[in-house]
Amino acid sequence: MTILDRILPDVRRELDAARLAVPLEEIKSRAAAARPPRDFAGALTAQGFGLIAEVKLRSPSMGDMRPENAAQAAAAYEASPIVRAVSVLTNETHFGTGVRDLEKIAATSTKPVLRKDFILDPYQIYAARAAGADAVLLMANVLSADQMRDLHDIVLSLGMESLFEVHEEEEIAALPATARVVGINSRKFKSRDGFVARGQSTDEDFTLDFAAFELAEKLPAGSVRVAESGVTPATVAPLARHFDAALVGTSLLRDPRGVAAALAEFAAALAVRPA
Repeated sequence: MTILDRILPDVRRELDAARLAVPLEEIKSRAAAARPPRDFAGALTAQGFGLIAEVKLRSPSMGDMRPENAAQAAAAYEASPIVRAVSVLTNETHFGTGVRDLEKIAATSTKPVLRKDFILDPYQIYAARAAGADAVLLMANVLSADQMRDLHDIVLSLGMESLFEVHEEEEIAALPATARVVGINSRKFKSRDGFVARGQSTDEDFTLDFAAFELAEKLPAGSVRVAESGVTPATVAPLARHFDAALVGTSLLRDPRGVAAALAEFAAALAVRPA
Protein backbone atom coordinates (compact mmCIF):
# COMPACT_ATOMS: atom_id res chain seq x y z
CA MET A 1 0.00 0.00 0.00
CA THR A 2 1.40 3.41 -1.01
CA ILE A 3 0.94 6.60 0.96
CA LEU A 4 -1.71 7.71 -1.56
CA ASP A 5 -3.58 4.46 -0.96
CA ARG A 6 -3.60 5.31 2.74
CA ILE A 7 -4.50 8.98 2.46
CA LEU A 8 -7.12 9.21 -0.29
CA PRO A 9 -9.86 7.18 1.48
CA ASP A 10 -9.49 9.49 4.49
CA VAL A 11 -9.70 12.55 2.21
CA ARG A 12 -12.99 11.25 0.85
CA ARG A 13 -14.30 10.61 4.37
CA GLU A 14 -13.42 14.16 5.41
CA LEU A 15 -15.08 15.48 2.24
CA ASP A 16 -18.27 13.52 2.92
CA ALA A 17 -18.38 14.85 6.49
CA ALA A 18 -17.90 18.42 5.26
CA ARG A 19 -20.76 18.04 2.77
CA LEU A 20 -23.06 16.79 5.51
CA ALA A 21 -22.14 19.70 7.77
CA VAL A 22 -22.48 22.42 5.11
CA PRO A 23 -24.30 21.62 1.82
CA LEU A 24 -22.77 22.67 -1.49
CA GLU A 25 -25.19 25.55 -2.11
CA GLU A 26 -24.41 27.02 1.30
CA ILE A 27 -20.65 26.72 0.78
CA LYS A 28 -21.02 28.39 -2.63
CA SER A 29 -22.88 31.25 -0.98
CA ARG A 30 -20.12 31.64 1.59
CA ALA A 31 -17.50 31.58 -1.16
CA ALA A 32 -19.31 34.36 -3.04
CA ALA A 33 -19.38 36.49 0.12
CA ALA A 34 -15.70 36.04 0.95
CA ARG A 35 -13.18 38.88 0.54
CA PRO A 36 -11.65 39.09 -2.97
CA PRO A 37 -8.77 36.67 -3.61
CA ARG A 38 -5.18 37.88 -3.41
CA ASP A 39 -2.85 37.40 -6.38
CA PHE A 40 -0.99 34.17 -5.60
CA ALA A 41 1.02 34.02 -8.83
CA GLY A 42 1.92 37.68 -8.62
CA ALA A 43 3.12 37.34 -5.03
CA LEU A 44 5.53 34.59 -6.08
CA THR A 45 7.17 36.69 -8.79
CA ALA A 46 6.96 40.33 -7.73
CA GLN A 47 10.03 40.40 -5.45
CA GLY A 48 12.30 37.67 -6.71
CA PHE A 49 12.76 34.17 -5.31
CA GLY A 50 10.95 33.53 -2.03
CA LEU A 51 9.17 30.92 0.05
CA ILE A 52 5.69 29.50 0.35
CA ALA A 53 5.81 28.68 4.06
CA GLU A 54 3.66 25.91 5.45
CA VAL A 55 1.50 25.29 8.50
CA LYS A 56 0.86 21.71 9.68
CA LEU A 57 1.15 19.71 12.90
CA ARG A 58 2.58 16.50 11.46
CA SER A 59 3.46 14.75 8.22
CA PRO A 60 3.29 11.10 7.06
CA SER A 61 6.98 11.19 6.09
CA MET A 62 8.55 12.71 9.22
CA GLY A 63 6.01 12.60 12.03
CA ASP A 64 5.18 15.40 14.46
CA MET A 65 6.28 18.98 14.00
CA ARG A 66 7.35 20.99 17.06
CA PRO A 67 4.08 22.28 18.55
CA GLU A 68 5.69 25.56 19.62
CA ASN A 69 6.88 26.12 16.04
CA ALA A 70 3.45 25.40 14.61
CA ALA A 71 1.95 27.86 17.10
CA GLN A 72 4.31 30.67 16.12
CA ALA A 73 4.41 29.91 12.39
CA ALA A 74 1.66 32.23 11.10
CA ALA A 75 3.06 35.29 12.89
CA ALA A 76 6.62 34.48 11.81
CA TYR A 77 5.53 34.06 8.19
CA GLU A 78 3.66 37.35 8.24
CA ALA A 79 6.77 39.14 9.53
CA SER A 80 9.29 37.49 7.20
CA PRO A 81 10.31 39.37 4.02
CA ILE A 82 11.22 36.13 2.23
CA VAL A 83 7.80 34.51 2.74
CA ARG A 84 5.63 35.31 -0.28
CA ALA A 85 2.63 33.10 0.57
CA VAL A 86 1.40 30.72 3.25
CA SER A 87 0.39 27.09 2.71
CA VAL A 88 -2.01 25.41 5.13
CA LEU A 89 -2.52 21.64 5.14
CA THR A 90 -6.22 20.88 5.51
CA ASN A 91 -6.23 17.07 5.70
CA GLU A 92 -6.69 16.73 9.46
CA THR A 93 -6.36 12.96 9.57
CA HIS A 94 -2.78 12.88 8.31
CA PHE A 95 -1.47 16.42 8.90
CA GLY A 96 -3.34 17.59 12.00
CA THR A 97 -4.59 20.91 10.59
CA GLY A 98 -7.79 21.65 8.73
CA VAL A 99 -9.96 24.21 7.01
CA ARG A 100 -10.64 26.02 10.30
CA ASP A 101 -6.90 26.59 10.71
CA LEU A 102 -6.75 27.95 7.17
CA GLU A 103 -9.68 30.28 7.89
CA LYS A 104 -7.97 31.71 10.98
CA ILE A 105 -4.70 32.31 9.15
CA ALA A 106 -6.36 33.78 6.06
CA ALA A 107 -8.26 36.24 8.27
CA THR A 108 -5.04 37.78 9.61
CA SER A 109 -2.44 37.22 6.88
CA THR A 110 -1.68 39.94 4.33
CA LYS A 111 -0.12 37.30 2.07
CA PRO A 112 -1.90 34.85 -0.24
CA VAL A 113 -2.95 31.60 1.39
CA LEU A 114 -2.87 28.22 -0.34
CA ARG A 115 -5.17 25.35 0.61
CA LYS A 116 -2.83 22.38 0.38
CA ASP A 117 -4.85 19.20 0.25
CA PHE A 118 -5.71 16.29 -1.99
CA ILE A 119 -8.35 18.17 -3.99
CA LEU A 120 -10.72 15.73 -5.67
CA ASP A 121 -14.02 17.56 -5.91
CA PRO A 122 -15.39 21.06 -6.67
CA TYR A 123 -16.78 21.23 -3.12
CA GLN A 124 -13.23 21.49 -1.74
CA ILE A 125 -12.50 24.48 -3.98
CA TYR A 126 -15.63 26.37 -2.92
CA ALA A 127 -14.85 25.52 0.71
CA ALA A 128 -11.32 26.87 0.26
CA ARG A 129 -12.64 30.16 -1.12
CA ALA A 130 -15.27 30.39 1.62
CA ALA A 131 -12.47 30.03 4.19
CA GLY A 132 -10.45 32.80 2.57
CA ALA A 133 -7.97 30.76 0.52
CA ASP A 134 -6.49 32.43 -2.55
CA ALA A 135 -5.16 29.27 -4.21
CA VAL A 136 -5.54 25.49 -4.08
CA LEU A 137 -3.24 22.58 -4.84
CA LEU A 138 -4.12 20.31 -7.79
CA MET A 139 -2.03 17.12 -7.94
CA ALA A 140 -1.35 15.50 -11.29
CA ASN A 141 -0.71 12.12 -9.68
CA VAL A 142 -4.26 11.91 -8.28
CA LEU A 143 -6.22 13.74 -11.01
CA SER A 144 -6.70 13.02 -14.71
CA ALA A 145 -6.02 15.67 -17.33
CA ASP A 146 -9.76 16.27 -17.67
CA GLN A 147 -10.22 16.58 -13.92
CA MET A 148 -7.36 19.07 -13.63
CA ARG A 149 -8.84 21.17 -16.42
CA ASP A 150 -12.36 21.12 -14.99
CA LEU A 151 -11.27 21.90 -11.43
CA HIS A 152 -8.92 24.65 -12.61
CA ASP A 153 -11.79 26.22 -14.55
CA ILE A 154 -13.71 26.49 -11.27
CA VAL A 155 -10.65 27.92 -9.53
CA LEU A 156 -10.29 30.61 -12.18
CA SER A 157 -14.02 31.41 -12.10
CA LEU A 158 -13.62 32.26 -8.41
CA GLY A 159 -10.66 34.54 -9.07
CA MET A 160 -8.27 32.10 -7.44
CA GLU A 161 -5.13 30.33 -8.66
CA SER A 162 -4.07 26.68 -8.82
CA LEU A 163 -0.69 25.35 -7.83
CA PHE A 164 -0.34 22.32 -10.07
CA GLU A 165 1.91 19.63 -8.62
CA VAL A 166 3.85 17.25 -10.86
CA HIS A 167 6.40 14.52 -10.25
CA GLU A 168 7.33 13.30 -13.74
CA GLU A 169 7.38 14.42 -17.35
CA GLU A 170 4.15 12.62 -18.29
CA GLU A 171 2.28 14.64 -15.67
CA ILE A 172 3.64 17.88 -17.10
CA ALA A 173 2.21 16.90 -20.48
CA ALA A 174 -1.24 16.45 -18.89
CA LEU A 175 -1.43 20.00 -17.50
CA PRO A 176 -4.15 22.27 -18.90
CA ALA A 177 -3.05 25.05 -21.23
CA THR A 178 -4.25 27.59 -18.65
CA ALA A 179 -1.84 26.38 -15.93
CA ARG A 180 0.20 29.32 -14.61
CA VAL A 181 1.83 28.05 -11.41
CA VAL A 182 3.47 24.61 -11.45
CA GLY A 183 5.34 22.88 -8.65
CA ILE A 184 7.70 19.95 -8.91
CA ASN A 185 7.41 17.75 -5.84
CA SER A 186 10.45 15.63 -5.02
CA ARG A 187 8.38 13.35 -2.74
CA LYS A 188 7.66 9.86 -4.03
CA PHE A 189 4.01 9.58 -3.03
CA LYS A 190 3.72 6.22 -4.78
CA SER A 191 6.49 4.74 -2.67
CA ARG A 192 5.49 1.78 -0.50
CA ASP A 193 7.89 2.62 2.31
CA GLY A 194 9.56 5.55 4.03
CA PHE A 195 6.45 6.81 5.86
CA VAL A 196 6.11 6.82 9.63
CA ALA A 197 3.22 5.40 11.61
CA ARG A 198 0.99 7.63 13.77
CA GLY A 199 2.87 8.75 16.86
CA GLN A 200 6.28 7.93 15.40
CA SER A 201 8.85 10.31 13.94
CA THR A 202 12.12 10.26 12.04
CA ASP A 203 14.99 12.69 11.51
CA GLU A 204 15.47 11.73 7.88
CA ASP A 205 12.92 11.83 5.06
CA PHE A 206 13.34 8.65 3.04
CA THR A 207 10.64 9.54 0.49
CA LEU A 208 12.56 12.19 -1.47
CA ASP A 209 14.05 12.02 -4.95
CA PHE A 210 15.76 15.34 -5.69
CA ALA A 211 16.36 14.30 -9.29
CA ALA A 212 12.75 15.34 -9.90
CA PHE A 213 13.83 18.99 -9.71
CA GLU A 214 15.72 18.47 -12.97
CA LEU A 215 12.31 18.62 -14.67
CA ALA A 216 12.25 22.39 -14.12
CA GLU A 217 13.32 23.07 -17.71
CA LYS A 218 10.42 20.92 -18.95
CA LEU A 219 7.75 23.08 -17.31
CA PRO A 220 5.51 25.23 -19.53
CA ALA A 221 7.17 28.36 -20.86
CA GLY A 222 6.29 31.39 -18.78
CA SER A 223 4.92 29.39 -15.85
CA VAL A 224 5.72 30.27 -12.25
CA ARG A 225 7.98 27.44 -11.04
CA VAL A 226 7.85 26.09 -7.48
CA ALA A 227 10.18 23.54 -5.87
CA GLU A 228 8.38 21.39 -3.30
CA SER A 229 9.50 19.04 -0.51
CA GLY A 230 12.86 18.56 1.14
CA VAL A 231 14.05 22.14 0.60
CA THR A 232 16.43 23.35 3.33
CA PRO A 233 18.80 26.32 3.72
CA ALA A 234 21.57 24.02 2.46
CA THR A 235 19.71 23.16 -0.76
CA VAL A 236 17.70 26.30 -1.52
CA ALA A 237 20.39 28.45 -3.20
CA PRO A 238 20.92 26.23 -6.27
CA LEU A 239 17.16 25.84 -6.68
CA ALA A 240 16.76 29.62 -6.84
CA ARG A 241 18.49 29.56 -10.23
CA HIS A 242 15.74 27.41 -11.74
CA PHE A 243 12.61 28.16 -9.71
CA ASP A 244 10.62 31.23 -8.68
CA ALA A 245 9.76 29.93 -5.21
CA ALA A 246 10.11 26.97 -2.88
CA LEU A 247 7.39 25.45 -0.71
CA VAL A 248 8.94 24.83 2.71
CA GLY A 249 7.36 23.28 5.77
CA THR A 250 9.11 20.60 7.78
CA SER A 251 12.51 22.32 7.87
CA LEU A 252 10.82 25.35 9.46
CA LEU A 253 8.41 23.54 11.74
CA ARG A 254 10.94 21.08 13.20
CA ASP A 255 13.83 23.50 13.72
CA PRO A 256 14.71 23.48 17.46
CA ARG A 257 15.73 27.17 17.26
CA GLY A 258 12.22 28.21 16.22
CA VAL A 259 10.59 29.33 12.98
CA ALA A 260 12.04 32.86 12.92
CA ALA A 261 15.60 31.54 13.24
CA ALA A 262 14.97 28.99 10.49
CA LEU A 263 13.61 31.70 8.19
CA ALA A 264 16.67 33.85 8.92
CA GLU A 265 18.90 30.98 7.81
CA PHE A 266 16.97 30.67 4.57
CA ALA A 267 17.32 34.42 4.02
CA ALA A 268 21.07 34.25 4.59
CA ALA A 269 21.42 31.32 2.18
CA LEU A 270 19.48 33.16 -0.52
CA ALA A 271 21.50 36.35 -0.02
CA VAL A 272 24.71 34.56 -0.99
CA ARG A 273 23.31 32.27 -3.67
CA PRO A 274 25.50 31.89 -6.77
CA ALA A 275 24.62 33.95 -9.83
